[in-house]
Amino acid sequence: MEIRADAETSSFSSLFAAVAYGFASMAMVFINKAVLMQYAYSMTLLTLQQLATSLLIHVGRRAGFTKARGLEMTTAKRLLPLSIFYNANVAFALASLKGVNIPMYIAIKRLTPLAVLIAGYFSGKGRPTSQVALSVILIAAGVLIAALGDFSFDLFGYSMAFVSVFFQTMYLVLVERSGAEDGLSSLEIMFYNSFLSLPFLMFLIIATGEFPKSLSLLFAQSYSFSFLMVLILSLVMGIVLNFTMFLCTIVNSALTTTIVGVLKGVVSTTLGFFLLGGVQVHALNVSGLVINTAGGVWYSFAKYQQKRSKSTKLVPDEEAHRK
Repeated sequence: MEIRADAETSSFSSLFAAVAYGFASMAMVFINKAVLMQYAYSMTLLTLQQLATSLLIHVGRRAGFTKARGLEMTTAKRLLPLSIFYNANVAFALASLKGVNIPMYIAIKRLTPLAVLIAGYFSGKGRPTSQVALSVILIAAGVLIAALGDFSFDLFGYSMAFVSVFFQTMYLVLVERSGAEDGLSSLEIMFYNSFLSLPFLMFLIIATGEFPKSLSLLFAQSYSFSFLMVLILSLVMGIVLNFTMFLCTIVNSALTTTIVGVLKGVVSTTLGFFLLGGVQVHALNVSGLVINTAGGVWYSFAKYQQKRSKSTKLVPDEEAHRK
């Protein structure tokens, strides 16, 4: 009975983490797009999000609201690559959103499972099944077809999105390993990530020339109530997204996090045709997005079937071992 209760609790935690990450991730795309339409300095926006995250966790720990451990230099050194990959991913993603419409951005980000599979293959996880391989090919084909029919094609934006996929893959794999090896909670990984990001981001906003222009514009825009509300929502959702992403990756796996990202993209793609400027409809563009979405759903189903077949094989083995 206790084993069954533990299994049910574990299943609920896994489901909650996946659903929460899906909603937060979907909302964040639209919120960031809304901010960037009024405030073009993406690196400064990311810096503000990371500063808000680290301050909130630090104050919460000091006030006793969280049991997260304090900063340890040995752990910080181990997690430095994670922080670099995470910030590179978000920085390139924000840069791509300035030139790429939301449906195409989501379609390109659906290539993350392909990158995760390639990374897994080279790290010794073996070859994917035929269904997984075919679904990933379908996703890639959909991106290519949709791009051919994209009237608002922006080479710089597309390049930034593809680079973002690479860095997202790297940090997802590192988060999975860090949580397992170091025994860190999602909140602790989140704190280290945001804290270690700040020097790197401060250097970037100065080196790229965003500062002090971005600060002047921020003060000027702060008189607009609508902008202020969207900015605050962006900072809050940045914290929520980071927490749910790390939680989903630790409780489930890096692959599960990418699958959730693919599935939430179905809704985001549909909404993206109508919200925040919308998209010029073209047969190729729509067809490519449909193919890309179908490939994403097929991929998710194939991975679910694969995981289910593994778990059913484990049960008889455990029973035989008990006998």
